[in-house]
Amino acid sequence: MVASLRGSAAVVGVGLTEFTGLPGMNHMEIMARAVERAILDAGIQKNEIDGIFSANFVELLTPLTVAEYFGLNPTYMDGTNTGGSVFVNSMQSAAAALHLGLCNVALICYGSNSATGPFTHPPAMHTVEDIYKPRNPITPYALAAARHMHEYGTTKEQLAEVAVSARKWAQLNPAATMRDPLTVEDVMTARMIVDPLGLLDCCLVSDGGAAMIMVRSDRAKDFPKKPVYMLGVGSRTDHNLISAMPNLCVTPAKAAAAAAFAMAGVTPADIDVVELYDAFTINTILFLEDMGFCQKGEGGHFVSNGNIAPGGSLPVNTNGGGLSCVHPGMYGMFLMIEAVQQLRGECGERQVDGAKLAACNGNGGFLASQVTAIFGTEDTL
Repeated sequence: MVASLRGSAAVVGVGLTEFTGLPGMNHMEIMARAVERAILDAGIQKNEIDGIFSANFVELLTPLTVAEYFGLNPTYMDGTNTGGSVFVNSMQSAAAALHLGLCNVALICYGSNSATGPFTHPPAMHTVEDIYKPRNPITPYALAAARHMHEYGTTKEQLAEVAVSARKWAQLNPAATMRDPLTVEDVMTARMIVDPLGLLDCCLVSDGGAAMIMVRSDRAKDFPKKPVYMLGVGSRTDHNLISAMPNLCVTPAKAAAAAAFAMAGVTPADIDVVELYDAFTINTILFLEDMGFCQKGEGGHFVSNGNIAPGGSLPVNTNGGGLSCVHPGMYGMFLMIEAVQQLRGECGERQVDGAKLAACNGNGGFLASQVTAIFGTEDTL
């Protein structure tokens, strides 16, 4: 039954807000701007939406709030919150709901004023780790980075290469927040936050909204834009607290990606563009390894010498990622929308020529929830 989801649903509309210049707007107003743009992009009427998939760190009952705010009466809702991976996970739920006929037009949406409003943290977890006073969320990622350096000889220079590559993509993206030149030395000499991660190893704190419209594939050609099909998806977790992670160098993305690639019937070698949840520089290295783009322990070498930057062998985080483009608390929607726009051929200077297959990986919690999605053009069905 799971395999039958391949190609069963398609993205027919996307909407993004600006990432700066949104002071005075609350998170719902930012979300509304993105939803309006997604509706226009899909060429639909608001009241056609009958499935709502949304979550944030502000409301407990997010789908109900969204339905009320937009005056909708959905037949299906899902607000399962898995942290930053939630919207890739929501895309899986939306595809399943569409496939089963539980809804006909699914809206996945998010808005955040993390930069200009009162930043809302996830609810506090009082755990056995509290006595050590971790500086969350960065401390768990710093632990993973330190362990990877110990196990495989990964260097701070290689971590810095991730940030520099993301910035080079951002320089090609007029919407990106950070577009100034960036060097490996800049990253390495930036203020230390939690050893071995410095300021420029960390993602932005942004405002931003994003929305996506999905329908069943048999309707996908009825809309103005070229549809982008969900070919495969996989979701896994093996811990919540970082102290319970079985291996700091192997994330659940290994199993999630294997499931997604199996459903899609493609391999990492077939992928044209990769969009990863780069909350910290170590994420990109870990996910490239776990998803099979390079061997375990070789991620540091793989990201070096511009290999994932513009002109490299594998385009990664082509909008500039969470490190340089946007990161409004939960980034998964933004990496999926970048994948969709790449497969539509809408990305201007940063467009990857001939892109037909894109792999995305959403990350939630402390390397805990991993959801991998494979998107493709009509040619890949």
